[in-house]
Amino acid sequence: MDYRFKRTFLIVMDSVGIGEAPDAERFNDKGAHTLGHIAEKMDGLHMPAMESLGLGLIGDIKGIKPVTTPKAHYTKLQEASNGKDTMTGHWEIMGLRIDEPFQTFPDGFPEELITQLEEAWGRGIIGNKAASGTEILDELGEEHVKTGKLIVYTSADSVLQIAAHEDIVPLEELYDICEKAREMTREGKYMLGRIIARPFKGQAGDFKRTSNRHDYALKPFGRTVMNELQDAGLDSIALGKISDIFDGEGVTEAIRTVSNMDGMDKLIQSMDNEFTGLNFLNLVDFDALYGHRRDPIGYGKALEEFDARLPEVLSKLRDDDLLIITADHGNDPVHHGTDHTREYVPLIVFHKNIKAGKELHVSPTFADIGATVADIYGVKTPKHGVSFLQQI
Repeated sequence: MDYRFKRTFLIVMDSVGIGEAPDAERFNDKGAHTLGHIAEKMDGLHMPAMESLGLGLIGDIKGIKPVTTPKAHYTKLQEASNGKDTMTGHWEIMGLRIDEPFQTFPDGFPEELITQLEEAWGRGIIGNKAASGTEILDELGEEHVKTGKLIVYTSADSVLQIAAHEDIVPLEELYDICEKAREMTREGKYMLGRIIARPFKGQAGDFKRTSNRHDYALKPFGRTVMNELQDAGLDSIALGKISDIFDGEGVTEAIRTVSNMDGMDKLIQSMDNEFTGLNFLNLVDFDALYGHRRDPIGYGKALEEFDARLPEVLSKLRDDDLLIITADHGNDPVHHGTDHTREYVPLIVFHKNIKAGKELHVSPTFADIGATVADIYGVKTPKHGVSFLQQI
């Protein structure tokens, strides 16, 4: 079958919001603007590739000019779901809407759950609080090595993270521990979005997390566009943590990555392959390394590094390829706390036959992306979202 776009490449810049959403105040996020505030702290962002695609036309971002003739179509999207976390954003992109937000435990997990986990694991627990993944290793890593007790912590997300030294708790045991925790928090009052294995190595004062992280997410509560592609015999390729976010649902091939730049490497390598359908990449460093740690300069440099790789992607696109660049929520690094922020996300849509890019309608849901992908490949359109295929 001939499709207008044989291959669709979808890049999610994790947490790269572009200004407060209309309901930001309800989420305690009034005034948030991830890209805008980073640009101010950087005294201007240098992102010539994204600038040429029209990023400066979506919002006021210091250093990024609103070009007269953008190479891509552009707009911003508003989140419809009741949440601002990674799973909620990604699931909505693929056509779902979450009305009941995932449970969060900003003050640590209840003693009842901790006791149940200790009994199931056969190991004690230390930590049990919201914390940065690197700081908690500095604080509790040595105690963990001496006692064998597991470091359990959370964040502003609906997540239970388990850190363990690979020489103290073998990976197989850590993964089994996570699977047990997943079963215990799959539903009910302790239902969590993700359980994350956080293995590390090193010595006291120099502990470093390894690339053997593994996420155990809930399965999406409904079918996504990825399921429809898979069932139609089309490709639904997951790069980075996409497979974890969807718990493997609708994934025909999963490719792990260890960083933003590794993700870009894997994406560019995959552009040499023949496939028909979706190639879906998440770039997590923006969120994990810089947004939550409130590091606007590090975040800005990571954005510029991403932009420097985009010409490689654009040069490898074929005439029947489509490139979509977006985000899943905000994480303003100058905002209070360490939480995600409720923001619009940018949408850049590029293919080689665009003579002059134009502004697309501002949508009230991220699901327009999934609806468009479904429209391209003639599979069942999700309940939420409206395709913009005819506009591009």
